[in-house]
Amino acid sequence: MTTILGISGSLRRGSFNAGLLRAAVEHAPEGTTIDPRGIQGVPLYDADLEAEGTPEAVLALREALQAADGLLLVTPEYNNGIPGVFKNAIDWMASGEGAKLFQGKPVALLGASPTGFGTILAQNHWLPVLRTLGTRPWFEGRMMVSRAKKLFDDEGNLTDADTRVRLEEFVQGFARAIRTDTA
Repeated sequence: MTTILGISGSLRRGSFNAGLLRAAVEHAPEGTTIDPRGIQGVPLYDADLEAEGTPEAVLALREALQAADGLLLVTPEYNNGIPGVFKNAIDWMASGEGAKLFQGKPVALLGASPTGFGTILAQNHWLPVLRTLGTRPWFEGRMMVSRAKKLFDDEGNLTDADTRVRLEEFVQGFARAIRTDTA
């Protein structure tokens, strides 16, 4: 069994990226489970707060990452870059002993945006972070969902059939790559 930790980097109710992650779970191939998580409850990083004890929301994400064979980052794009709240959650996860959990972990990026360019710039901005963490980014697949307002319903559920086909191919390719790496 292959386990992928999927993290949506949006806090918004009805988030396109949370919806994209839910759809990815539905399209996981046989023998693969995607564990969908959000970043709600992760406070702003503060070393003084960390010295008092790592917050439960961060511990839960770390435990899920430790149990996962791969990591799927479902990223929004804010002002042509990485959302601060998502980067903050990853910084928390990687602080202290958490950094070793990222070492050698296969990572795939995808995201949805209401703009015409999807999340190409946010995905590019993640690359130096992923390199610093020692992950193994999956470069064989890339998925950016543009003009998301037309592809999702009011609750943030992916309704577009063509996007679902692309997502299924993306998720299956990433799962296959993980299985090949661990074989």
